[in-house]
Amino acid sequence: MRYVIDVRDGRLGQVMGHEGGYVQLRPVDGGREWDCPPDAVGEAPLGEVLRARVRRINEDGRLP
Repeated sequence: MRYVIDVRDGRLGQVMGHEGGYVQLRPVDGGREWDCPPDAVGEAPLGEVLRARVRRINEDGRLP
């Protein structure tokens, strides 16, 4: 998995693919994908990726 930052607004996203000249990103914690121009994609700091993934795992593990 590859994670990047959309430098236009600072959102962290997982690269899902490429479509029509755009990079398709999905939030680490789930949700709707969005399109990002390739020149607006930046490297995601490892600490940000780890925090987002741990947050997602913790949310998935909560009892109803």
